[in-house]
Amino acid sequence: MKIFIVKKMKTKTIRQSVSFSVSPHEVFEALMDEKKHSAFTGGGAKVSRKVGGSFSIFGGALYGKNLELEKDKKIVQEWYCEDTNWPKGHFSKLTFVLKKSGAGCKLEMIHEKVPEGAFKSISQGWKDHYWEPMKKFFREMK
Repeated sequence: MKIFIVKKMKTKTIRQSVSFSVSPHEVFEALMDEKKHSAFTGGGAKVSRKVGGSFSIFGGALYGKNLELEKDKKIVQEWYCEDTNWPKGHFSKLTFVLKKSGAGCKLEMIHEKVPEGAFKSISQGWKDHYWEPMKKFFREMK
């Protein structure tokens, strides 16, 4: 008889808040529309707009499925990352909450169950590959 010892993986939660000078609708569309998502990230994106539907971004380096979608208000997804510090088969949970803020939108992001070894790079990755490029994308649209 073989006995396997499974070591519980340590995970962390990333919480970030970012403001955009566009409406919650425009932010929702940038995240859920394949062409817009590809445009601001610079990587290929395939995004289902249905609950239970799958998505693949950055040429398949990140993928998962939609758990909950509330148009212009909320996106909840299960995420997998092809990162060297990301264990095979481990999915994290990502929640975006969009709220009107003045003439723009405030996005609250909660990324749960991020493997401890990937926490720092994923945390910075949100800023480098999402928030700054999205702000630039919206500026260039005007």
